[in-house]
Amino acid sequence: MNPRWIKERIIVSIISILTLMGCFILIFILTFVLYKGLPAINLRLLTQPSSNFGSDGGIFYQLIGTLWLVIGAAMLSLPLALGTAFYHTEFMGEKFKKISSMMLFALNGIPSIIFGLFGYIFFCSFLNLGISWLTGVLVLGIMIIPTITVSIKESIESIPASFRESGLALGFTKGRLIIKVLIPQSLYGMATGLLLGLARAAGETAPIMFTATTFSGVTIPHSLKEPITTLPTYILVIAQESLNPDAMTNAWGAAMVLMTIVFAMSLASLFIRLKRKGV
Repeated sequence: MNPRWIKERIIVSIISILTLMGCFILIFILTFVLYKGLPAINLRLLTQPSSNFGSDGGIFYQLIGTLWLVIGAAMLSLPLALGTAFYHTEFMGEKFKKISSMMLFALNGIPSIIFGLFGYIFFCSFLNLGISWLTGVLVLGIMIIPTITVSIKESIESIPASFRESGLALGFTKGRLIIKVLIPQSLYGMATGLLLGLARAAGETAPIMFTATTFSGVTIPHSLKEPITTLPTYILVIAQESLNPDAMTNAWGAAMVLMTIVFAMSLASLFIRLKRKGV
């Protein structure tokens, strides 16, 4: 029997087993969250404010706060990521492109708590913005810029060279080429990167614990410098400190709502990517 064939089959078997293990763990976690959280999902949970340390009411303000942070982070990060990606691909020299790519991947791998500490020291203390919705948006926006930039950059680099050549042959300047040709052709990459970044931002706890959120006494912020409450903070505090079974049931319901938001963004990004490939 061919030793090379045996080695190949062993490698394929190991990869298959590891893949099945990963899928099993994911399915187990999802099933457990559904089992615990589904009984708590009702109109009261989604439309009423929390009270009595989570044992009464719902998660209305936490849900609104999470969505506000995500929307604010999107508005901040997308223009910056877009500019960074186009400067990298269209104006930067080849030597600096390699350095820039390494830095983007390194920033993308930095633990989120580091961003939280940076936000607390720089925005909260040095700039005196305090624990506020604005600080949380700044921290989350900065945190997801590398993810969005990498996605947009890869989308731009995958555009056929003939598109650039055709635009230049028509007399387009570099700026006009970007606006008329490259941006429309990279829209799928922008949408995919943005959704993946926001899915990460929506589930983050550590960065906003330092910079944006409080557990109780907060409704909808009426100014940029007011704190906000979010689903991750609510789940963390209830899970650590509450002994009331009703509060834990609401925490599982909040976890299911948060998981649904994250999965919806991730599935939307997958759908957009598949559509881009014509699948």
